[in-house]
Amino acid sequence: MIKTVIIEDEKPAARKLERLLTLFPDLELVATINSVEEGAQWFSENQHPDLIFSDIVLGDGLSFDIFEKIPTKSFIIYTTAFDQYTLKAFKLNSIDYLLKPIMEEDLRQAIEKYRSFLPTETSHNLKQIKSLIKEEKQKLSRILVKIGYNLKIVQTEEVSCFFSENKIVYLQTKERTYPTDFTLDELQEVLDKKCFFRVNRQFIINSNYIKNIHTSPYYKVEMDFQPDEEITVSRDRVKDFKDWLSK
Repeated sequence: MIKTVIIEDEKPAARKLERLLTLFPDLELVATINSVEEGAQWFSENQHPDLIFSDIVLGDGLSFDIFEKIPTKSFIIYTTAFDQYTLKAFKLNSIDYLLKPIMEEDLRQAIEKYRSFLPTETSHNLKQIKSLIKEEKQKLSRILVKIGYNLKIVQTEEVSCFFSENKIVYLQTKERTYPTDFTLDELQEVLDKKCFFRVNRQFIINSNYIKNIHTSPYYKVEMDFQPDEEITVSRDRVKDFKDWLSK
């Protein structure tokens, strides 16, 4: 039997996932965990399961906090309403990332992916996972931002550019600028490269919002919506920039 744990703080979502897992007779649910605190205690006192289904945003923090405190070799399938944590999830033994609401077919495919790693040793499995992630890495489609005590979802297609200022990375939309929890290096990994290009150390721009490109005396880009600072293309990136524009 495949020992399984659910980490989910929303009771309706937990019950739904518990029901879905009954469709797979070889999965045995050994615990349902509701918080980071409960998870840290459970994983410190119990044998770790074969497979974990984990939400990311819990009431008292992120589920990542559990596994950073108590490392695990368990395989993890993340289940969440937000896809902005994709990059970090794949660094923590994740083999799949399911966006809520979870559909039976998506769950079935994720479990089949887990089973595909079973015949080999764990160390080899992790190499397979990293290879798979490199080939199939999910593109970031929306970002969760904070506005005071409120949260807002911003679709990446609405973002004109990302830029760094005073060690904080902001995104720019038609309406306003929002701070994010990303670095520009992380965004480079998960943004759709067909639309987004890093023109210099400070800016990543979206081709759909380019208004004008000046080529003399240097390459300068004007966006439909941008901060006050001028956006220039680094000299060593001009060729790649032109190639990107022509694709």
